[in-house]
Amino acid sequence: MTDTRSPLAPAGFPALPAIAGVTPRIARAHYKSWDRCDLTFITLDEGTAIAGVTTQSQCPSPEVEWCRDALPLGKARALVVNAGNSNAFTGHRGRAAVEAIAARTAGHLGCQPSDIFIASTGVIGVPLPIDKAEAGLDAAFAAAPCSWEEAAATIMTTDTFAKAAATKAIIGDRTVHLIGIIKGSGMIAPDMATMLGFIFTDAAVEPALLQGMLSAANGKSFSCITVDSDTSTSDTVLAFATGKAGNAPLATMDDEGAEAFHAALSDLCLQLAHLVVRDGEGASKFIEIAVEGATSDKSAHTIALSIANSPLVKTAIAGEDANWGRVVMAIGKAGEPAERDQLAIRFGTTQVAEGGLAVEGYDEAPVSAHLKGSEIEIGVNLNLGSGRATVWTCDLTHGYIAINADYRS
Repeated sequence: MTDTRSPLAPAGFPALPAIAGVTPRIARAHYKSWDRCDLTFITLDEGTAIAGVTTQSQCPSPEVEWCRDALPLGKARALVVNAGNSNAFTGHRGRAAVEAIAARTAGHLGCQPSDIFIASTGVIGVPLPIDKAEAGLDAAFAAAPCSWEEAAATIMTTDTFAKAAATKAIIGDRTVHLIGIIKGSGMIAPDMATMLGFIFTDAAVEPALLQGMLSAANGKSFSCITVDSDTSTSDTVLAFATGKAGNAPLATMDDEGAEAFHAALSDLCLQLAHLVVRDGEGASKFIEIAVEGATSDKSAHTIALSIANSPLVKTAIAGEDANWGRVVMAIGKAGEPAERDQLAIRFGTTQVAEGGLAVEGYDEAPVSAHLKGSEIEIGVNLNLGSGRATVWTCDLTHGYIAINADYRS
């Protein structure tokens, strides 16, 4: 967590409704030498359904592996999140720490260890100290319930602001609420969900349907953002549904209200994903890259990410330079079908290139004005087919280097 709030941050923390069956608490486990809480403990009433998506990294943390093993069981009683130490690449000692956290929490709640979901974020390669974990848990067990803003702040690392969003849906005659908290600022690349994110709803949703909805929502949100092209070892997004709203449980997409709930969940995921990009390390510009006319949606997605991850494109945007040649470069290196002489590129609403050439006589002034703002749009039309995709990223500034050069100190 840094002292300087991102210039792209929202004005303040949103008002979040209480979610029946969910109680957050925080405590200090002293994982780092910082004067703040670093352990979030959230209890969930019996009958809570669970769904999740985790990193595609081939070097996942033991917390990720624990969640993967527990998710198929479809039920949850608690969530424990540690900040300051990712516990990744720590061998048998890391796994022992996860098992100890699950056992102690399960003993406190009188449930099975597999009902406990665990996530950690922070430095890689340092085993999570079991004594600190257990002392922190004991403090959390005894703590009074906290606000969602406090819970969101506690899971932060290099984030500059606490992140959350809320929405709601109508299922039958009931209004159900959905909220989410998320952390993420660097090591953000879309290989499922590039951060730690936790969603809570009072809706009654069967685990299999909740999993299908979350996976689909992820594909249009968390998997469409990138800050620096680096995929974390610890990425985890979990959704918990307590069923306390009293709606008829959703089991299939044909059930009344299922489409509305899915739309609300998708909207919430997109809100949370955008917040991560807006807090990209050192970011000063929020960039939307829309690609159309590709041979397939998958091809469009790959091309959009090639543009979004290009250091040359990102630094040009940071310097407010309308260098569309760098966009051409990023399209060409993506390894997807593209015809140079059919490309069209725009910045904002201004077409700058088409047919393999700069638009004759185009005025760069409106493009320069657009790039001086904080919300940037880049549009590409490949003119090859109907595939399309949109991704979101941020610029690359000196701030990114400063944050990451000093990360462990």
